[in-house]
Amino acid sequence: MAQITASDVNKLRTMTGVSMMECKKALVETDGDFDKAVTILRERGIAVAAKRAEKEANQGLIAAKASDDGSKIAMVEVNCETDFVARNADFAAFTAKVAETALNNDGDVAEIMKDELSAKISAIGENLKIRRSEKYALSGCGRLASYIHMGGSVGVLLEVGCGKAETVNNPEFVEMVKDITLQIAAIAPRWLDRTFVPEDIIASEREIYRKQMEGQNKPANILEKIIDGKMNKFYTENCLVDQVFVKDSDLTVSKLIDRVAKKLNDAISIKRYTRFQRGA
Repeated sequence: MAQITASDVNKLRTMTGVSMMECKKALVETDGDFDKAVTILRERGIAVAAKRAEKEANQGLIAAKASDDGSKIAMVEVNCETDFVARNADFAAFTAKVAETALNNDGDVAEIMKDELSAKISAIGENLKIRRSEKYALSGCGRLASYIHMGGSVGVLLEVGCGKAETVNNPEFVEMVKDITLQIAAIAPRWLDRTFVPEDIIASEREIYRKQMEGQNKPANILEKIIDGKMNKFYTENCLVDQVFVKDSDLTVSKLIDRVAKKLNDAISIKRYTRFQRGA
């Protein structure tokens, strides 16, 4: 029988991320054969993952990763069972690796990393889940940005377009883009602007407001004007460009953009955004 040294065990642990005790057991069972030991640990990891898959994983982290040239950016949410694991450095490193994998691949990151996920479940001892991911590639002239809030509980991706190349790295433009990611994280807009609000939502909201005013005996044209006013408030609360800017209540987000665009003599627009909230 092969002699299993501490160095052997540590080497296998480095290869698999599984605990020292499990690595030693696998090496003993395989008489020191590293390839067979890795296979055993992977099989056990899959078994552990299957057993733990029924356990709810609603804690975790959101992380983002951008390419060096800023042309691509990815954001992921990885879930675990407990806050204790979510605060663990090893789990944070794994989440960062998931974000990097999402950035550098076009396929389903959960499928790409299924073996590593199984091994990590075995090592950590909790159900883990790569819940979702989003990747942006810059289209035309503009800037991509991300913001991770509250220790990984909220994450934002944003693409803002402009007309001139010199605008991209202008400090005022860069600051504005950052401020808009903070806005999205803090206020959680449901849509970019009014054109994105589904017709059935608009109809439902108008009907709710109409029923609220039943029995007030107001002329129909006055009621419609009141409903229009309530809908404007609805848009202000739910559409990003109509929201009051969190850093200056005298501005809306659209007015902020207009102000910076005028100063830089450029056309600036928000192209898209994504907001993840852990567990939502």
